[in-house]
Amino acid sequence: MQHEFQTTAGAEGFAEIQKNPGRAVIALDFDGVLAPIVDDPAAARAHPDAVPVLTRLAPLVRSIVLITGRPAALAVEYGGLADIDGLTVLGQYGRERWESGDLTVPDPPPGVAEVREKLPRVLEAAGAPEGTHIEDKGYALAVHTRRTAEPEVALERLRSILYALAEHAGLTVEPGRLVLELRPPGMDKGVALRGFAAERDAGAVLYAGDDLGDLAAYDAVDSLRDEGLAGVKVCSGSAEVTELADRADVVVDGPEGVLRLLADLAS
Repeated sequence: MQHEFQTTAGAEGFAEIQKNPGRAVIALDFDGVLAPIVDDPAAARAHPDAVPVLTRLAPLVRSIVLITGRPAALAVEYGGLADIDGLTVLGQYGRERWESGDLTVPDPPPGVAEVREKLPRVLEAAGAPEGTHIEDKGYALAVHTRRTAEPEVALERLRSILYALAEHAGLTVEPGRLVLELRPPGMDKGVALRGFAAERDAGAVLYAGDDLGDLAAYDAVDSLRDEGLAGVKVCSGSAEVTELADRADVVVDGPEGVLRLLADLAS
């Protein structure tokens, strides 16, 4: 199957992975990449083709790793991924690690508990509209506005107060698709991807993302290419976020498109 690459570097990186898959690290976000975006984050589930495709691909490549803002164990559960041999899941932007059924979870910093306590009152005082939803990720808290009557207006209304709350608690804010996530600083998907690629001595890296938090991983792919590694930046396209499409090597049509591309590698 032919894929329309926007860059020569991306086309060359994909060809290198096809030629030498055993040296490739395939890194993927979960929401929007393996799982369609839904109104309720707790209702997200992997696309039906995700497990079959990843199961075929896993023995052929050096590693498959999910790098997600979700808790690692939750991504495994929602994805039905527990039986894929060799899969690694780096949750909470790389702070948690799930591998072969073993989960490593560090203690969250105190600022997370402070935000957990204050956030409902802060949202009430800010006049958060009906449908505003807090997702407690354990190591972070996310405020979603997708279920409000005017999601983008609601997000803008809350933006400044959430940034102020995060700063006071020593946290950072990760913006995304109709969501603002308050989480500890010092780790992002780019740091996680570079560390994992070095750990596995990768000769090539493919990263697929869909949201603003994935730009750090794109930066990592760019820097790894500068250091001589083949790299591919895949965008799971959507109308909600266009920044990734502008920087991607190839844009595909949502999770189905990502899985078609991965199936092509597996074949």
